[in-house]
Amino acid sequence: MRLLFVVDARSPIAMNWIRHFVERGDEVFIASTFPVHLELPIQRLEIVPVAFSSAKKPNQRPGSASARTLSLRTKIRQWFGPLTIRRAAGRLRAFIEEVEPDLVHAMRIPYEGMIAADAYTGAPLIVSVWGNDFTLHGPSTPLMRHYTRWTMQVADALHADCRRDIRLAREWGFGVDKPSLVAPGNGGVRSGVFYPLESPVQEPVVLNPRGVRPYVRNDSFFKAIPLTLAKHPDAKFICAGMAGEPQVIRWIEELGIGDAVELLGLIPSDRIADVYRRAQILVSPSVHDGTPNTLLEGMACGCFPVAGDLESIREWITPEENGLLCDPTDPKSIASAIVSAIENKNLREKAAGLNREIVSARAEYSQNMQRAETFYSQARR
Repeated sequence: MRLLFVVDARSPIAMNWIRHFVERGDEVFIASTFPVHLELPIQRLEIVPVAFSSAKKPNQRPGSASARTLSLRTKIRQWFGPLTIRRAAGRLRAFIEEVEPDLVHAMRIPYEGMIAADAYTGAPLIVSVWGNDFTLHGPSTPLMRHYTRWTMQVADALHADCRRDIRLAREWGFGVDKPSLVAPGNGGVRSGVFYPLESPVQEPVVLNPRGVRPYVRNDSFFKAIPLTLAKHPDAKFICAGMAGEPQVIRWIEELGIGDAVELLGLIPSDRIADVYRRAQILVSPSVHDGTPNTLLEGMACGCFPVAGDLESIREWITPEENGLLCDPTDPKSIASAIVSAIENKNLREKAAGLNREIVSARAEYSQNMQRAETFYSQARR
C-alpha cells in the first residue's frame, strides 16, 4: 500500500506502529507536525507545523518540558491552536495531492486528525484516538469541540486503544456504520522485549512510569509515598521521566522522602523493559487515559498494576484479580492500594499469571498489527 501518516513523528508510540508497515514493504510517507530527524527508511518526510509546534527542537521528545511549562502550553494550544488548523491543512492537502496515497492515517485527534479532516481529499481517512482526546482536549474550548466533532464526522475509519473511545466517538459524530479497530496505540507489546524475570522481585519497589504530564496526578502520588513508608519503611520508589523536574524535587524535599525515591530521565525505548523488571508494583495515577502503553508493558514484565479508576482501565484490570484501582486524586487511596499490593503476595502472583495471559491474548504486537492490516483493507473499500 501507499500510506501517508499524519503524526507527531517524535513519538515512539506512533513510530512503533508505523515501523511495521515500513518493514512490511509498504510505501510510507510521513507528515510530521513537529520537527524531527528520522532514521526509518521512508519514502519522504514533510514537516507540517500546527498549534505552534514549529517552535520545538528537532527530536525533542513529547513530555520533555517541565510540568508547569507543559500545563501552560496545553492551555495555550487548546485555546489558540485551532486557529492554525486552516493554514496547516492547506499545506497537508498539497502533500496528499502530490503523494496520492491509498489511505491517510492521522494518529491522534488534536491536531493531526483535525488538519487531516480539514485537508480531506477523498483518500480514505483513518483517525486514531489517544487516551485523553475526548475526555481532556475535546471539551476544553469551543473551537476544540468544533474540530473534534468535525474530525469524527469526516473520518472514514477509527482506531482507538479502548472500547470506551469507540463509544465516545459515536457521541462525537463518528458514524455507526464505519469500521473501527480497538488495539494498543503503539501496536502492542513485543513479547521478545517485555517479559518477566524468572524469579519475581521480592523487595517492595514501586515504579511510576508516567513521567510529567498535566493529566497524571503526580502530586497525589508523591504525597502517598510517606503514607506508604509509614507502614513499609523499606519501600523504594522509581519515577521515570522526572529527573531534574523542579516541582518533583520540591515535593521530595518538602515530604522528606529523598532516601526512598530514585528519579530517572526519559528512558530509551530499548531500555525501558529493564526498568519495569526492577519493580514489584507499577502505579499509574492518571485522571485521563485510554490504555496506557506503559501499563501494558509493565504488566507484561510482571509488575503488579495500581491505576486510576477509569472506565478505560477497567477494560484491562479487574480489581482484586489482576490489579488494584484507586482514586488518583487522593494520596490515601493510592497509598492504601500500594500497601495492599505489598502485603498481598498471593494476589501479586495470581495477577502476574493473569496479566501474562491478557497481554498475550489482547496486546501482542504481531497479532495486533495483522489486525491493523485487515483494518486498513476495510478502510479502503
